[in-house]
Amino acid sequence: MKNISWKSILVIIVVIAAVIYIIPSIKPTWWPHKKINLGLDLQGGMHLVLEVDTEKALESTIERIRLEIRNLLKKEHLRFLNIERVSGSNILVKVQGKDNINSFEQLLNKEFKDLRIVSKATNDGVFSIVLDLPEEETDNIKKLAVSQALETIRNRIDQFGVSEPDIRHQGEKRILIQLPGIRDTQRAKDLIGKTALLEFKLVDETHDVNAAQKGNIPPGSEILTQITKNLDTNQETKNYFLIKKQTLLTGANLTDARVQIDSQFNEPYVSITFDKKGGRTFAKITEENIKKRLAIVLDNHVYSAPVIQEKITGGEARITGSFTLEEAKDLAIALRAGALPAPVKILEERTVGPSLGSDSINKGLVSVYVGGLLVALFMIIYYKGSGLIADFALILNIILIAGGLAGFQATLTLPGIAGIILTIGMAVDANVLIFERIREELGIGKTPRAAVDAGYNKATLTIMDANVTTLIAALVLFQFGTGPVKGFAVTLSLGVIASLFTSLIMTRLVFDYLFINRKVKHLSI
Repeated sequence: MKNISWKSILVIIVVIAAVIYIIPSIKPTWWPHKKINLGLDLQGGMHLVLEVDTEKALESTIERIRLEIRNLLKKEHLRFLNIERVSGSNILVKVQGKDNINSFEQLLNKEFKDLRIVSKATNDGVFSIVLDLPEEETDNIKKLAVSQALETIRNRIDQFGVSEPDIRHQGEKRILIQLPGIRDTQRAKDLIGKTALLEFKLVDETHDVNAAQKGNIPPGSEILTQITKNLDTNQETKNYFLIKKQTLLTGANLTDARVQIDSQFNEPYVSITFDKKGGRTFAKITEENIKKRLAIVLDNHVYSAPVIQEKITGGEARITGSFTLEEAKDLAIALRAGALPAPVKILEERTVGPSLGSDSINKGLVSVYVGGLLVALFMIIYYKGSGLIADFALILNIILIAGGLAGFQATLTLPGIAGIILTIGMAVDANVLIFERIREELGIGKTPRAAVDAGYNKATLTIMDANVTTLIAALVLFQFGTGPVKGFAVTLSLGVIASLFTSLIMTRLVFDYLFINRKVKHLSI
């Protein structure tokens, strides 16, 4: 009786917990728990595979080091002929004069000892040295670029408001993104793929932009475009600016970006706030360049180029343009989440419509109903009353799987439904082993209760072996699989655990109740 008591309490607790977690999926109104998450193939949405341009991340790092060397040589008053990036990831430095060469080598050993010397030579008093980063450091930069890109994209999507997105690494430099339930796919792609590199640069007003457009671009400057859109006619106008290449301030010092409405023109703009360092730098820039135009550049496009009227303190600025409210919101999200460390490109894109998702759900549920019904009929016909007990356990098995999906906030996919169908067969398979053992024991003349005890005792080890090995395989699939394979592994794992519980504990509890409480003398099997 003690044995029956603890089993009864355990079964009641498990079943009630499963029902509590299932309720939100049936009627998601006031219940505190979350409903079962539906995967992309069931709910509809967008599937993207992105590739991070890790070479660009490496080039950006090399360019930053080149500028550091240049600024340091200027600070130390060392004359140099040239400092340029060559072959993508190498830095060529040319220094003339014996004193300058000696001072440069000392400075190199002191400040840039992590750089690797590829080659060096002295010709006609000119010292030339080619530097790069060691392979280990290069690999770390590329890996870090992918990790940073993933986190930045995750932050953007979280602020975008997508529920239960699936974002993870795929290979060395690819990122898999699944956004269930999303409808505005183009807006999502624009937000995810935006590099969002914010830079503040001065407009080159000493040279003619028209001459630069014809190819006469002065050294240290570049041509960038500004695209303005008429919100009434949707016509776009392209303006050209001659911008100095030197970046005075970047978005790395941003702490916040919010959408505001201009009270005068009733147009949205993005208000940005800098940290203390960025605020001081911005104040210094505006103080030193009064009456000059400061271009606000995002991903090599000019958003605005206002004239600095006075020193701006307080660490705040605004980005204006021909924004819609939605575009301003997306820009603010991208700036808050931070810039991508390298550009990304879309390698694979699939959109699943909600009609296809609902159709998949309906067909999957029909297959569950048909499969379950056929199995239940077979068990009743072949094992009679005992088969009815197995069918009862089968129903509870499905409830436990659904409760597990909701409780662990796992995602149900179309292959996951296939896993549920498979576990329906596996659940009754354990009962088949037990029932056949019971029949053997009855055949040699044992009483029904003794036959049930012997049947469970002899079949338990076999059932455990079979299910544990299946569970190990399912866990391996979950650990190393992706997408559909992982969805299948989730329901298979939950199904194996649930079937062990229902076949070894729940059905045994029913038999014990019939023999002890109901005093059953004959076993229908």
